[in-house]
Amino acid sequence: MSLFVEPEGATQLNADDVAGLKFDHITTREELNELENANILQGLSWLATTPKTSMDDILSMAFVEELHQRLLGDVWEWAGSYRHRELNIGVDPLNIRPDLHNLLEDIKCWIEFEHYDSLELSARIQHRLVKIHPFPNGNGRHSRVMTDYIRMVLLKQKPLVWSNTDLDKQSQERGEYIASLRQADAGVYAPLIQYLQAKGNVT
Repeated sequence: MSLFVEPEGATQLNADDVAGLKFDHITTREELNELENANILQGLSWLATTPKTSMDDILSMAFVEELHQRLLGDVWEWAGSYRHRELNIGVDPLNIRPDLHNLLEDIKCWIEFEHYDSLELSARIQHRLVKIHPFPNGNGRHSRVMTDYIRMVLLKQKPLVWSNTDLDKQSQERGEYIASLRQADAGVYAPLIQYLQAKGNVT
């Protein structure tokens, strides 16, 4: 499968994005997935040992950027850097920084004042990160890892089960997940919460 072919709802790589690939021998999506998955495992290992465990440390622009770089920086030159072009999803590039800052401040308030139960809070965090789409690619994976880390460290909850299959590959399950995110775009979070509940996650 070509590097330029993505599953439904994913950010399409363009020539400029691919120019940031650190490996010249990669020509297929399958090869790229293997590299990215290996990098993500390394990023998760870093996350398990990072001393950044306070709310101010985690809910910061610097942590959002570093997490993306740790997850994908061995594969992409632009990992951890905000995108500069408009996509089929996400806010205008000029709004990434202010929107991300506002989201992080919102999360602090949601946690401090217990606005939502842990499952709805997680759904809202993950959706808002995806909706902003700060980076050229890898936003879905980054948002799920970020949400799980917030759950484990700040909410003292287990990480979520996001799927029974690989969400980065086209499937019925991915279709349901993407559909629930699109409804959340309109402020309707029940489908996303129900999707997560169907995976065995509880509040």
